[in-house]
Amino acid sequence: MDKTGTLTEGRPALTDVIPVAGFDEAGLLTLAATVERASEHPLAAAIVRGAEARKLTLPAIADFRSITAGGVAGRVNNRTVLVGNLKFLAAEGVEVPAALTERAAALQAGGKTVLFVSVDGRAAGLLAVADPIKASTPEAIAQLHNLGVKLVMATGDNRATAESVARKLGLDEFEAEVDPADKIKRVKALQASGARVAMAGDGVNDAPALAAADVGIAMGTGTDVAMESAGVTLVKGDLRGIAKAIHLSRATIGNIRQNLFFAFVYNALGVPLAAGVLFPSFGLLLNPMIAGLAMSFSSVSVITNALRLRRVRL
Repeated sequence: MDKTGTLTEGRPALTDVIPVAGFDEAGLLTLAATVERASEHPLAAAIVRGAEARKLTLPAIADFRSITAGGVAGRVNNRTVLVGNLKFLAAEGVEVPAALTERAAALQAGGKTVLFVSVDGRAAGLLAVADPIKASTPEAIAQLHNLGVKLVMATGDNRATAESVARKLGLDEFEAEVDPADKIKRVKALQASGARVAMAGDGVNDAPALAAADVGIAMGTGTDVAMESAGVTLVKGDLRGIAKAIHLSRATIGNIRQNLFFAFVYNALGVPLAAGVLFPSFGLLLNPMIAGLAMSFSSVSVITNALRLRRVRL
């Protein structure tokens, strides 16, 4: 499962704006929010909302580009602005001072997502965003564990934040700083080991893994691409729906097996009698009326047994 929008509310809020010497909070946030305004990521929306709440005016942007699982870049007021994770800035040739990375680590340990900001090739500060865990998630995790499901979180977020969330929820495993291709590899690796894999996510970057899994489960509160790629959509985005679906699926398969048993028993007994297997020894033949009644009773038994699924407690 993904983290943002799946385990969490998917409505992150800007909590911290930390500039380095030479920048102030308003200037740093204005530049970052201007670039993020062109992005569709939930974290970008949180930064823009934070700037709007502070009544900041966002100028125009030029040369915007977005790097999947990395960050965004653009030119604002003739200044090159980068916003993203540490790996993205390093790939762009930006050196981040140790003091800033230490500050980021402290925020990440508290479960916050940190985005670094660079202006004209120089580290300018960082932004911290918090996305609260859905109120229903802990209960959903407990229900899925009770059903014997192994839970793995795969997120593009940094390791410290991912570890904090995984520890709070009691997840079995987690993988951090993964891109869409990594999620597909993880799904296929589990399938190759003999596991049946369900993937739950809400974003565009989850769509490939949703399509690759045995069962793709999209959050109804997520993107259209995710819902198109998945076989199941949780309309309200409540993970408890997965536990309900598994419970109902298992009850349905059990019911099918019971109905097959009923059908085979009736036919195993009725067909030989109708064929006259007892006639040579006992002179007995199956009355056609009784045969018709047995066939009808067979259908009624199967249908009645299937109707018991309406009483399954979810």
